[in-house]
Amino acid sequence: MNATDRTPADLLRSALAADPARPLVTFYDDATGERVELSVATFANWVAKTANLIQDGLSAEPGDRVALLLPAHWQTAVWLLACSSVGVLADMDGDPARADFVVAGPGRFEEGLACRGERYALSLAPLGRRFPSPPQGYADYAVDVPGHGDRFAPYAPVDPEAPALIVAGAEYTGAEVVERAAADAPGLDLTGPGSRILSALPYDTWEGLSAGLFAPLSIGGSVVLCRNLDRLDGESLAQRIESERVTATAR
Repeated sequence: MNATDRTPADLLRSALAADPARPLVTFYDDATGERVELSVATFANWVAKTANLIQDGLSAEPGDRVALLLPAHWQTAVWLLACSSVGVLADMDGDPARADFVVAGPGRFEEGLACRGERYALSLAPLGRRFPSPPQGYADYAVDVPGHGDRFAPYAPVDPEAPALIVAGAEYTGAEVVERAAADAPGLDLTGPGSRILSALPYDTWEGLSAGLFAPLSIGGSVVLCRNLDRLDGESLAQRIESERVTATAR
């Protein structure tokens, strides 16, 4: 984290400048056996494409609200940073009826139809596969995002003091997200660059978002994000902690 980092998108830019090749997000789904590892550069590429989709595909503007009806997942992390890049408000598990746009995953599509704006569906399948046919009322994110640019520049500067995130009913500005994440890091045993936290916390609380994305990003660390970790026995978990060189856990 640099002194000039005022938004989550700033944190990602600093991470990219410092060491683009290092791992940033490693994702496991123990229900499917999926493992995906994204370097800072690869993650930033996904964020840039998604931010361009938000800005140009959805014509979203700073202050617009995007309801993210998604679990803790690497693609959710991408959407959170893309929203920060554009300056739109990311509303985790937010009310679709109050949102300008909605992004939903399996099990949430019916709920998301309450949004009158445009809607994107994520399959959350391994390798981010497309739907054979997207859910009714939705565009398929996996179909549309590849066509967008690998670099992103917002049409308007992002205000660090503008609302950037809503989670569990609490609203945070971009600057508050950065400040709280950095303040959380020591309590999570994230001591600086090279720290690597395994998080199995959901993304529907600040604690889950901080441990599973923002705190490691704020100190130049990385996260091993685990979904359905309860399906793993103790020996397998210990092996994962060792093989992934985990230095801290949040479960």
